[in-house]
Amino acid sequence: MAPVEPGPARWAFDVSGASPGEDFLGLGADLEPATLLAAYRSGVFPMPVSRRRSAMGWWSPDPRGIIPLLGLRVSRSLRASRRRFAVRVDTAYDEVVRGCADPRRPGGWIRADVVAAYRRLYDLGWVHSVEAWSVGLDGTERLAGGLYGVAVGGLFAGESMFHGPDRGDRDASKVALVALVEMLRASAGSRLLDVQWATDHLVSLGAVEVARPAYLALLAAALEVPSPRLTWPPP
Repeated sequence: MAPVEPGPARWAFDVSGASPGEDFLGLGADLEPATLLAAYRSGVFPMPVSRRRSAMGWWSPDPRGIIPLLGLRVSRSLRASRRRFAVRVDTAYDEVVRGCADPRRPGGWIRADVVAAYRRLYDLGWVHSVEAWSVGLDGTERLAGGLYGVAVGGLFAGESMFHGPDRGDRDASKVALVALVEMLRASAGSRLLDVQWATDHLVSLGAVEVARPAYLALLAAALEVPSPRLTWPPP
């Protein structure tokens, strides 16, 4: 099903006045579907400045973290780990978000209002989960990790990823990321995998930093192509 446009946004986003090296743009606006889509199409995303309910923060990191689709690093151990998991798309979205939003996670930022807002976008077809399921010896499956993000045209904006508490779950989120990259590679046109900030963990997987003007140019090209049909295995 093609994603459904929610109508015009009440808010507009413009990063042209942001200073180089400045990540934080301001507070306010709302989390309506049209607002969120307008933000992503402008190179902006929301993230609370506090776990307590307060005005929403809006960000456009400079430099921006992206993972070039041909630059993903898959170690030998990760390649072996993939055989222990089954990948699925959009079959356990709420469970993935709950895992990402677990308040026990260090630096957790996903509040209840964020969960509700992205669920509305998911219902409209703009948000997707990629899941890694652990397969037991008896054939039973258990969600071991995954990720979710926003797909707008050729942009996939990764929001968060998690893995379960079991020792065997540690590579589950990485397995989901590898699957996402393979699905995006199989999609025609210019594709951009945005990871917001290039953390040490993401750099180990191939993330790089690009200056805001370069990111906006990549984004403009990506928005010219249709949203991907994320299916596993990819066609």
